[in-house]
Amino acid sequence: MSAPPRFPAQPGSRRAARRAAAWIFGIAGLLAYNWWVLVLLRPGLMRSPSELFSNLEVTGQPFAAGMQHADLLSGLLLAGAFLTAGSRSVPDGWRDWLGMTVFAASGALGGLCPEACADEISARCRTMEWSFQLPVQQYVHIVAGILEFGGITVALVLAFRRTRGGQGIAARAYRDMAIAAVAAYPLLGAAYMLNSLGGVMEAVFFTGFTVIVLTQLYERTSPGRCRRPDSEALPGASRTPPGTSATQSGPVSRAPSASSPTATACATAATGDSRRPTSSTSSPPVTRRKVRATRHPRSVPLPIATAVLAVQRRVNGRPAVSPTTPP
Repeated sequence: MSAPPRFPAQPGSRRAARRAAAWIFGIAGLLAYNWWVLVLLRPGLMRSPSELFSNLEVTGQPFAAGMQHADLLSGLLLAGAFLTAGSRSVPDGWRDWLGMTVFAASGALGGLCPEACADEISARCRTMEWSFQLPVQQYVHIVAGILEFGGITVALVLAFRRTRGGQGIAARAYRDMAIAAVAAYPLLGAAYMLNSLGGVMEAVFFTGFTVIVLTQLYERTSPGRCRRPDSEALPGASRTPPGTSATQSGPVSRAPSASSPTATACATAATGDSRRPTSSTSSPPVTRRKVRATRHPRSVPLPIATAVLAVQRRVNGRPAVSPTTPP
């Protein structure tokens, strides 16, 4: 008995599978990333609101190993989510995609290299840290934390600039988060400098980072992004191409043209190919309005021109010269 024929997967099914995989990785990564919520439900685990959540991962602390593994797992899962979504999933969005991957990789590195001591609540640990007397993993963790905050902040700024002026869900979320970041970063710096309420500020930022990750995944996996992205939103008025009337051109289509960056990104996401897609159908030629040849006004009769020129020559004191007949 012959085996049933196998049909190749359609681009739409592959695109749906990639969207589902990106969301599965993303949700699982965010659940592991927000392990700090469980700390608030267990009294006594965090001894002071000034204590950072990374201080709870110091070896010897209760549940330290589980927290370290959660950070490592969340970083790997979030990196997998954005790698699955792809850097070309949003037109001109590869830069903020790169920032999000740096954020995910830095979180995994921080879980792989936990702190050696609690620098926010131990003065001795802080002194040894500033004099570079602690193991290397302490400083690797600090650099990973800086890259984690910096990567997602740069991604937010780039996404805000890319969608500025849009009215979609992603554009509004980026705008609100950018405003919140401008207000919250000075408070975070003051908390670190004064060693006060560092844990509270970290909880605020971790919540904001979760919103940014969800917005990025929504924008990069939304099925409707190929029809009308936020950065290419057009007003409801119709446009008339040069040389055509309003009745010939018709209303503006919300679908991107075959040569636009949106169509290129959508076709790449559908096929999984990084090469520039070619359109099978050519765009209809633009009908040009027939331009009538404009006739120049008739030349002035020769006798009148001769008389006028003679008067001008006499006024200027020059002899009159008969003008030549114009061609």
